Amino acid sequence: MSNSTTRPVLVGLDGSPTSFEAVRWAAREASYRAAPLRVVHADVSALSYVPDTLGTSAPESANETAREFIRDWLRSAEEIAAAEAPEVEVETGIRTGSARTVLLDESSTARLVVVGSRGLGSFSGVILGSVAIALCQHGQTPVAVIREPDEGAEAVDRPVVVGVDGSRAGEPALRWAFEAASSRSASLTAVHAWHDLVVGELWTREQAERTWESVRADEERLMSEVLAGWRADYPDVVVHELVVYGKPARLLLEQARNARLLVVGARGRGGLAGLLLGSTSQTLLHHSPCPVVVAR
Repeated sequence: MSNSTTRPVLVGLDGSPTSFEAVRWAAREASYRAAPLRVVHADVSALSYVPDTLGTSAPESANETAREFIRDWLRSAEEIAAAEAPEVEVETGIRTGSARTVLLDESSTARLVVVGSRGLGSFSGVILGSVAIALCQHGQTPVAVIREPDEGAEAVDRPVVVGVDGSRAGEPALRWAFEAASSRSASLTAVHAWHDLVVGELWTREQAERTWESVRADEERLMSEVLAGWRADYPDVVVHELVVYGKPARLLLEQARNARLLVVGARGRGGLAGLLLGSTSQTLLHHSPCPVVVAR
């Protein structure tokens, strides 16, 4: 890659329809960010064994057939990327190992990892593949999870949606969302949900006499304060603030129905150190109708 100093957008390819859609989305994202694209397939065929003959590798003919399928997939990925973003440099690679192991390792040098929501062999009832979950839980890089093709996914009137909770852990999501909205010339819908837990916090601080109206005013003030610096840094982005009483996951899913992208943090306000992925982020990954970025 001639642009070796720029970290690539990395996408995992397994031949499934959603993985090819992930290539298409990743190519556009690489174009937005003037970054190269790296497409990687994790080849487990070299690790396989013939049943009942422990230690004996599968026949070379079977391995070669599998490798030919992989080469076809990678050629198709290159064609998809070239059609979507012809200016983006594309590099493909085959690495031996499980998809989880390979992509976690590759992510250390990537600016973003992109995967399909379901891989080959997924059961129809499984909404999110195990590889996507592992990357979001254990990776140190932002992860984008892409669903089935959506002809209106990049419609200019669709906003980028971001969840705002006011915590330090939520700052990467805001950075990612503002960058995404700016690069796409899209508006940004910032959603902050306050719910019963917020009221419970007030009680523990001996502020129970406060009214619902004062709580709402505080939450609206929090939202404005959090967004102020980002608005100044991205004056080209039109921001719509939405402060609503309710559970964050439900409200964000409602906004995601007409969004081109949903951005959330790995952990939100009140997240415990032992939780690698917050409950809201997990819910959105499983059920969001649009692409989701888990930012770190």
